[in-house]
Amino acid sequence: MTGSHAFFDGAEVRRWTEQRWLLDNVISANGIDWDQPRSRYFNSACGIESNSDFELIRQKVRKFADFGPAFEAIAARRQRKAQVAFDEGHLVTARDNFYMAAIHWGAAIWPHHFTNDDVLALNKKRRECYMAYSKLADHQIDEVWIPFQGKQLPGWLHLPPNYDGKKVPVVISLPGMDTFKELFVSLSNDRWLSRNVAVLAVDGPGQAEALLLGTKVSVDNFLEAGSAMIDWIMKRPEIDISKIGLFGNSFGSFTATLIASHQPRLKACAVSATCLEPGFQTLLETSSPTYKKRMMYMTDYTEEAAFDQFAKSLSLVGHTEHMTIPYLCVAGEAEELCPLQHVDQTLTTIKSPKRYVVYQESRHAVGFVPSANLGPYPPTLVSDWMLDRFEDKPLKTERWYVRTDGTIVKTPL
Repeated sequence: MTGSHAFFDGAEVRRWTEQRWLLDNVISANGIDWDQPRSRYFNSACGIESNSDFELIRQKVRKFADFGPAFEAIAARRQRKAQVAFDEGHLVTARDNFYMAAIHWGAAIWPHHFTNDDVLALNKKRRECYMAYSKLADHQIDEVWIPFQGKQLPGWLHLPPNYDGKKVPVVISLPGMDTFKELFVSLSNDRWLSRNVAVLAVDGPGQAEALLLGTKVSVDNFLEAGSAMIDWIMKRPEIDISKIGLFGNSFGSFTATLIASHQPRLKACAVSATCLEPGFQTLLETSSPTYKKRMMYMTDYTEEAAFDQFAKSLSLVGHTEHMTIPYLCVAGEAEELCPLQHVDQTLTTIKSPKRYVVYQESRHAVGFVPSANLGPYPPTLVSDWMLDRFEDKPLKTERWYVRTDGTIVKTPL
């Protein structure tokens, strides 16, 4: 990239400016996963071979400015390995390395808070590597562009391995604030594809690549986008349109819940890592200032006072009362970005069948604690729950509390 890795700092955020020294000290003390275990979930998608990549990145990132260059260096190395393997005819090796390179290029975009030439170049490399991966993958991957407000929402449609031409269920997968569509279909043993479920992985308005294409986050935009995504799916001959699921993680828990509240064409909705607090007060004002910095970028606000007024509109109040489809919510007991009382309140407004699963001691990124290892593994729980909905199995409305020893305490909800 441009030698110094310098870039315009984006919208002015008071806490970002005043607490930057503190943020760098926190990162120095705690490493790249100071606010959430992002290196772990990037690692999980890429698989075992990438372990050494992320160990090296954890060693290199000692302040915020280290984040981008660390990922860029690994991405470039993986891309070179992929191209050498491809030229030598080692297509499986090329496939795996192109995928890992795409994830690293995508991660390198995150610390930027303004669309500049560096960001566009990083995104171009991510798309080039993922496109190369898609041509070598063990399953069919189609490039997707969903028309939206005169622009486009980018996505990838994944069909299960050994797809035989029969109609299959599909899950629409929505990312969070800090992630992107490519991350939510794993390189191997993907939770959806391995269950013969197709995946439409898409960046919604203001998210990842869609942000670079000029869309922005708002409640109305996501409602419109949700309808556009389903309209697009309804035209695909491979898809069983009676079995369309929706999954959202982190900020995607908000957007997926919003869409599901108004889309009876969906069969079911599952969310994890909850962001359901009206106005996102905790996430924006008491968490790492990087969250507010990024959300202002995603919503195209440059003045903090104006954004603070807009943020009040990021609410599910008046929406979830309309939900008619089954709903799964997976949360950590120690959720730090959305106090669970807001999740509890949201669930009281949903009258359709629902299940609320809380993992003891887990933080926002659900997992990496004994309850998630000894109890139901969260991604497995979500995918099996969705399969049951596709198969019209009865759903009892319950709250599940998964203890550290793996036992589940079930109570009425």
